[in-house]
Amino acid sequence: MTTQSLDKMKTMELRKKHIGPSCKVLFGRDPVKIIRARGQYMYDENGERYLDCINNVAHGTQQMELLNTNSRFLHDNLVVSEANDLALRLAWQFTGHRDVITLENPDVYRGKYRADHPDPATAYSDDVRDIIDRAHQKGGKIAAFIAESLQCCGGQVIPPAGYFQKVAAHVRQAGGVVITDEVQVGFGRMGSHFWGFQLQGPDFVPDIVTMGKPIGNGHPMSCVVTTREVAQAFMSGGMDYFNTFGGNPVSCAIGLAVLDVIESEDLQGNALRVGAHLIRLLRSLKEKHPLVGDVRGHGLFVGVELVKDRVKLTPATAEAQEEEHILVSADGPHRNVLKLKPPMCFSREDAELVAETLHLVLAEIEEALNMQAPSQVHLDNGKSKRKIADENGMEGKVSAKRNRMGTKLVTRNS
Repeated sequence: MTTQSLDKMKTMELRKKHIGPSCKVLFGRDPVKIIRARGQYMYDENGERYLDCINNVAHGTQQMELLNTNSRFLHDNLVVSEANDLALRLAWQFTGHRDVITLENPDVYRGKYRADHPDPATAYSDDVRDIIDRAHQKGGKIAAFIAESLQCCGGQVIPPAGYFQKVAAHVRQAGGVVITDEVQVGFGRMGSHFWGFQLQGPDFVPDIVTMGKPIGNGHPMSCVVTTREVAQAFMSGGMDYFNTFGGNPVSCAIGLAVLDVIESEDLQGNALRVGAHLIRLLRSLKEKHPLVGDVRGHGLFVGVELVKDRVKLTPATAEAQEEEHILVSADGPHRNVLKLKPPMCFSREDAELVAETLHLVLAEIEEALNMQAPSQVHLDNGKSKRKIADENGMEGKVSAKRNRMGTKLVTRNS
């Protein structure tokens, strides 16, 4: 493990030399080098504080006391873990089939079937049925349908109600199983439900569920849950499952401790309350800013889709790449959806700071684009400056500074 801190340019040089180009870093023009974190705040090598709206890998031995995050930030030490490969092995063994269907954006905002469609759930699920039919015509057999319960990298897409039930019917009729990926959305992030798939209703239960990231609160862990029938079929095929760290007592103790904290600190309830407040604030911005095409989400899983034209839905891709001291990533097929999935300790004050900052940035961009100037936005908190507490309970002033590069948040101690 690195015992001395490297300067930012040296870290970038080493990463470029030793890490493949497909492992991208966030904020590519000027990557953020994070050296430590606490709660919902991350700190760079200069001590500047960033409000984290990205990580569902919590910031939480020498390295664990400082930081754990994902590989898209600069850091002098790197790590990774997955569960979907095991889920697919289970499906292949249980069904005896090989073909796998993955989800392609059942998006009711800009997809093929939109909110004005009389039954988008059936229309999108019929696309899956057609894929199955084409596979059968070519001699294929469906082993599984695998999808995030709510699409994250696809642009914070919320599937229409009833979609998964209808897809499951087609897939199971073809002899396959349904796998839902809860890595991004599980463990209470939805607020109203502990698991994302539960939003579809009590009549939908997947055959296999994968989870990871939040389960270890910074400790690399993943987990696969399935039915006894599927698990027994895996063993009956003469296959043992073993990996060196699978089921180790340290990781299991950490996972149990995380579940205890989620319950004892009411983090699911916090996601419900703060998420609702955040979505209200963001929707109030939509009324004032023409760049905001859609605001969607559940709990602390929120997407803000930026468009240049609300009728044509022209993606505002470049505008979504603005880089601030609030860490928000852009995703979706056009990379124009601001993705907010912050740590579950996110507060009402953090939500208000995000909305205030986004208002300032949008107003500046819209002015540069000669879009209709918004009237003055009145946010629920009614402030453009505030005091917030840092990790030690110290209060700091947060204000927006304008310069030729745009609006930047600066955090400093009083």
